[in-house]
Amino acid sequence: MIRLRLRAALLMVLPFAAASAIAEPATPTGEQPYELVRSLQAVQDGIANGDTAAHGSHIALARQLGEKFLAADPGVWSNPQNGQAVVIYLLSGGAPQVVRKLPRDKLNVDERLFNGALAYVEGRQDEARELLKDVKPRTLPSGLGGQVALVQGALFARSETSMAIERLDDARLLLPGTLVEEAALRREILLVGQAEEFDKFEFLTLAYIRHYRNSIYAGDFWQRFSSGLTQSSIALDERRFARIATLLEQIDRASRLKLYLVIARAAMVGGRLAVTRLAGERALTLSADASADRERAHFFRGVSRVLGDEYDGGLAELKALDRSKLPERDIPLLNATVQLALDVRKQFAGGSAAADKPPATPARLDLASSTATLARAQQQLGELELLTRDRRP
Repeated sequence: MIRLRLRAALLMVLPFAAASAIAEPATPTGEQPYELVRSLQAVQDGIANGDTAAHGSHIALARQLGEKFLAADPGVWSNPQNGQAVVIYLLSGGAPQVVRKLPRDKLNVDERLFNGALAYVEGRQDEARELLKDVKPRTLPSGLGGQVALVQGALFARSETSMAIERLDDARLLLPGTLVEEAALRREILLVGQAEEFDKFEFLTLAYIRHYRNSIYAGDFWQRFSSGLTQSSIALDERRFARIATLLEQIDRASRLKLYLVIARAAMVGGRLAVTRLAGERALTLSADASADRERAHFFRGVSRVLGDEYDGGLAELKALDRSKLPERDIPLLNATVQLALDVRKQFAGGSAAADKPPATPARLDLASSTATLARAQQQLGELELLTRDRRP
């Protein structure tokens, strides 16, 4: 179906090159601006479904539409549908310099929408926010309303998160199955993750995976998904881990492995040892023997064990690591963990032990058992937090 729509869109554009050689400026029946914009939207929908040809032709098509707009009879712009098409064109990748050349006095379009869209695409964000803040997308035709709602979601994401989420909901509802919905999902997943709305985070993620896993922009989605996991505690609750695992079963093995490593590290730095171990063990089952990913998975599991209930096994796992395969930023944490484990064992041993009587192994490291050890551990974790704050996997 998508390919048929894309083919129809391209067939509408084929006459453009020939038409440019004709002096007659009038827009023939069937080539009204609002109809031409539909061809651009059809190509964008192909992008959302992974059509690389559509992605490659999008810029050229937007340029051709701009040429047709400039060649159109000025009278066509009195039609409100064509005035709205100019706003859609702008928000769909159209050139603002083309729009500025149109007969502004002839354009039958809401001033706020026109100026707000122009400000947005030209990077004047504060002005765009002021112009578009009171626009209600659901009062507009769906094609225009969905585009405006998506822009509002982007403009208010930092200053008014709840409003941004509402507008992204509007964008999805007004233009389902389109690139607008795909983009709205990518943005909203991050926002609801930061807001700790786990149920909605899960729902939207599944919606994206089911409908847009092949999107040209899926890579951006996974980046946002990882951010949603690590910038909040959404995946760090042990009680939710089974649901997170079920969610990740929907994606390919390589992406699943990467995300489990992201979760394991975030949980480790946040002191969520149970989740660190669960994610580390999942990563172990997905990683190849002797790979760097396998070493990282052992690292995370080893830390959770040595700081949890398996001191000896965890310490042995950490000591057996091939350090050369670990990221440089993980080495300080490995060193700190091993040293902390050894120091706490000394505390349990009372500072000395007979050669024929090995010190007792603590069932779980108790940092409170030693003020000096606790202070050193807190200092080390503080230093590690600085190292990792802006350098996430």
